[in-house]
Amino acid sequence: MDEAQKAGTTVLRDGLHFGEGPRRGPDGRLFYSDFYAGEVHALDLTTGEDEVVVAFDGQPSGLGWLPDGRLLVVSMLDRTVRRLEGGDLVLHADISDIATFHANDMLVDGEGRAYVGNFGFDLHGLIDDVGIPRLLEPDFDPPGAALALVQPDGSVSVVAEDLKFPNGMALLPDPTGESESGNILVVAETVAFKLTSFSVDRNGSLQKRRLWADVKEFGIAPDGIAGDGDGVWVAPALQPAAFRVTEGGKITHRVETTQTVFAVAVVDDHLVCLTAPDSNPSVVKPDRLGKIEIYRLN
Repeated sequence: MDEAQKAGTTVLRDGLHFGEGPRRGPDGRLFYSDFYAGEVHALDLTTGEDEVVVAFDGQPSGLGWLPDGRLLVVSMLDRTVRRLEGGDLVLHADISDIATFHANDMLVDGEGRAYVGNFGFDLHGLIDDVGIPRLLEPDFDPPGAALALVQPDGSVSVVAEDLKFPNGMALLPDPTGESESGNILVVAETVAFKLTSFSVDRNGSLQKRRLWADVKEFGIAPDGIAGDGDGVWVAPALQPAAFRVTEGGKITHRVETTQTVFAVAVVDDHLVCLTAPDSNPSVVKPDRLGKIEIYRLN
């Protein structure tokens, strides 16, 4: 950690409730969700121009696109994936039989298959009851959650089980060359303080689960992640910084932010950090304290 390169961000936009699900869109803009505004936005990182793409009476989170360019949006509270048709969000898939609490982050691959995580339990209720330090104790063993795979036609299956708050995901090249697709899926297990990887088959199913990086010693509860070469940028959910992590848990870079980082994306030559003072709805829902911070990558 002492040898990690350090840098700082520039605040590009403020006034968010709580930003999540940042992704580079097909048009090159940054797309992101604002939980408590019920909105999906698109932001031009060069001009700062921000557009509300769609708003609905719900809580959006993870984002992605089908191969034909149609936008997919996770609807957290009813545990569904919606599809943008014209100006309306219609039902794409219902994962309520799989998700045991709020649906959350999502990764959509080039074939239009969507991996969708969920909380698994009431995290903020637990934190209100016992506090964050309890999560760091060695005997803390939260309920596991299943990872859903949504096919382009909307059919749903379980591809992994007993993940501890499956959150951000990234597809990376398989360094072993053994996976059918040539890729591995890295999944952030937030309340296990680790990143877990799977080999990805051609049909999107997952095999060979293994520990990719244990980051607990760095105080990182991995939330959103974004692929970057052989590593991932990680939002730590407990610190005002983003970390670049490689397999085995080496920290290669640290980018400091003005407040805690909960989601990250790599958009062309920029690292994008979505920050807020807290993730608890009681703090961020009433006010607009969230920010989008950027850092130019070398």
